[in-house]
Amino acid sequence: MSISRTLKIQIPASELHETFIRASGPGGQHVNKVASAVQLKFDAARSPSLTAAVKARLRTIAGRRMTKDGVIIIEAKRFRDQEKNRADARARLAALIERAARPPKPRRRTGVPLAQKRKRVENKKKRGELKAKRARPPVD
Repeated sequence: MSISRTLKIQIPASELHETFIRASGPGGQHVNKVASAVQLKFDAARSPSLTAAVKARLRTIAGRRMTKDGVIIIEAKRFRDQEKNRADARARLAALIERAARPPKPRRRTGVPLAQKRKRVENKKKRGELKAKRARPPVD
């Protein structure tokens, strides 16, 4: 399974474990007979295809979809067709890994604008003058 053309991450099919389960929802009697939903499991923690940095970002991005052991579980039951659900699950896993593979942009510190500094000083002066007016007049 190729994740992205630009990121060059290849995950072999042997690392993916698919289980077919019965899907809930519309379908009438047919839904009780056919296992059209797909449960895709991918052991990201032990995968040699992913770098340590990607694994760390994947843990935060996956959220509840990742177990404590580092296994990502994706359930696809959007379609009535098993093959469509299978493709959907793989596409969702690919999108998840692609998001994790892109490192976040580093935050650049920006300075406080000069106008903002001037405005702060002006407000301090006004506040000081207001408080000075409240004080008792000096005794002559």
